[in-house]
Amino acid sequence: MDKWISYLRVSTQRQGRSGLGLGAQRNAVETFLNGGDWNMVKEYVEVESGKHSDRPQLHAALAACRVYGAKLVIAKMDRLSRNAHFLLGLQEAGVDFVAADMPNANRLTVGIMAMVAEQEGKAISERTKAALAEAKRRGVKLGGDRGVIPDADSRKRAGEAVQRRVQRRAADLSPTVRQIQATGINSLQGIARALNGMGITTARGGQWDATQVKRLLRYQVA
Repeated sequence: MDKWISYLRVSTQRQGRSGLGLGAQRNAVETFLNGGDWNMVKEYVEVESGKHSDRPQLHAALAACRVYGAKLVIAKMDRLSRNAHFLLGLQEAGVDFVAADMPNANRLTVGIMAMVAEQEGKAISERTKAALAEAKRRGVKLGGDRGVIPDADSRKRAGEAVQRRVQRRAADLSPTVRQIQATGINSLQGIARALNGMGITTARGGQWDATQVKRLLRYQVA
């Protein structure tokens, strides 16, 4: 069963209070998902101008997508933003999303500028392959262990990258853990059972246990 997080946005407080525009967006999302085997985990509503990139509800929706392993669904592409730089930043969020009005074009629309860099990367890859093929033709030995040992700086950068991923995952899960603790569940095993019961997996897609929860709590956001 696919999991989805819905993100709806209106531009004014008046629209937010009256629900003007929200109903149409919900209908568009429901029509898009109709007939599938899916579960709408949560809905987030933002009241903010499309010109602004400060979207706390959108960031919360993206975090929820990462927590639940869900996809983000919106009614219209312009509900996200008209700012290309902001849209491209969504790719770094590590979340798949789809717009009901442009289901086949969302990746192209969001990644239009990134495609230039992607094409250059492919060109570099092709040139590298050609160079390796030429080296092989000349008798140069390819592959195998060449005794390359990462230097201290490389190991440090790799460790920092892993640390950032761990911290982001902990930040995403922090509100959910606090909600669980607010119900009186504070033991490591109890929190693990609660997370598993909510359908939230570990970063590797597995089930939670006490040891994993203990590691998670080390990075819990206050």
